[in-house]
Amino acid sequence: MASVIDSAYLGDGFGTPAMRAVFSDRARLSGWLRAEVALAQAQAGLGLIPDAAAQAIAQAARPENMDLAAMKADFDVSGVAIVPLVRHLGALLPPEHRRFLHYGATTQDITDTGCVLQMRDALGLIAADLDALCRALAALAGRHRDTVMAGRSFQQQAVPVTLGYKAAVWLDECLRHRARLAALRPRLLVGQLGGAVGTLATMGAQGPAVRSAMMAALGLGEAVITWHTARDRWAELVQWQALAGATLGKIAGEVAVLMRSEIGELSEPATPGRGGSSTMPQKRNPVACPQVMAIARRLRDLPALQLDAMMQEHERGLGAMPMEWLVVPDGFVLLSGALAQMRPVLEGLQVDPARMASNMARGGGLIMAEAVMMGLAPAMGRDQAKQAVERAARAATAGGTDLRAALIADPAVTAHLDGAALDRLLDPAAYTGSAGAMVDAVLAQAAAAGL
Repeated sequence: MASVIDSAYLGDGFGTPAMRAVFSDRARLSGWLRAEVALAQAQAGLGLIPDAAAQAIAQAARPENMDLAAMKADFDVSGVAIVPLVRHLGALLPPEHRRFLHYGATTQDITDTGCVLQMRDALGLIAADLDALCRALAALAGRHRDTVMAGRSFQQQAVPVTLGYKAAVWLDECLRHRARLAALRPRLLVGQLGGAVGTLATMGAQGPAVRSAMMAALGLGEAVITWHTARDRWAELVQWQALAGATLGKIAGEVAVLMRSEIGELSEPATPGRGGSSTMPQKRNPVACPQVMAIARRLRDLPALQLDAMMQEHERGLGAMPMEWLVVPDGFVLLSGALAQMRPVLEGLQVDPARMASNMARGGGLIMAEAVMMGLAPAMGRDQAKQAVERAARAATAGGTDLRAALIADPAVTAHLDGAALDRLLDPAAYTGSAGAMVDAVLAQAAAAGL
């Protein structure tokens, strides 16, 4: 069975076609070829190889000129990714120029630099999708700034919040991911050139100049020292992917829970035929949220592998490079899938304020117990106020009545609060604290970020 990422049937639920294209064999080959061309041009500019050789390499090094099937057959024999590339590209060059191809470089120089070029394209897609998600969250937070619902802790109703507050918490987290991504980019988008053990010995004193010119041609940053076995940049990337995925998984999990029949406060956007059961006609299941939750859990596992890839011996490690080939593309593809699934959910999220109000009322007003306690505290002291409200809450629960009736029946309470005062304290909309101001502050941050 094909991986779900590559499955023609299931794949679009777990990754976008655009991101899979970034990590396709053709794109990978293109990155390698661009690295070889930039290397040759840098060396020619410094007189290490003839200009004619660099021009011939640039003319030949095009993906359409390469026979991937034949290269694969060679790779199956050699087991070294760049050996078939050099052999087949070299066959396209005149004999006098062939010896200047891949001049002084090693396989990891080309695979790393090619992968960084793919990462740059992938980061552009991820950044655009993350911005779109932030805009959807900002719109949701603004639209429902004052839509009151039950706040919950330990799966139980606690005190009121607003849906806008909840969405703004999500948005604030995503804004931090956005800032982390911007900070990560210059550390990550650094090319590789070091030769066999990283010392650039094959290029003599001009090695650093070749490296500078090569990276400038590719538009990549330059490391001051070879990073063949220093993989912290890529580990930081994979950690970031897992962080962003965890936020998306959290959002998806909460939407799915609030979509439960017993709660019914939120729903994924309704589309004819979407979310139905194969056997139960009445069902309207969450569809996108379970996939995002699954992706988040898979992304969570990837940093451990990339941290393993950091622990390399000597100047070239065993097994780390192929391990990264398993981790990095999967991380990008899976995160693209989570973003693509979550954005339309948030853009079209169906909200039921009446059900929110009904759910808060189902407990007979118990969700407002803290508000009443704080209303009594100035007169009775906090501890005595807490005891009085606890007595009323137990009486309401045991007697099948509501909190207001139990409070009215307690002389210790009515000595300080009359019915009108209790009604004010029992109003959920009057007890959302600074939720609105916090929403406004997060939205201001988003606006300042251009979202």
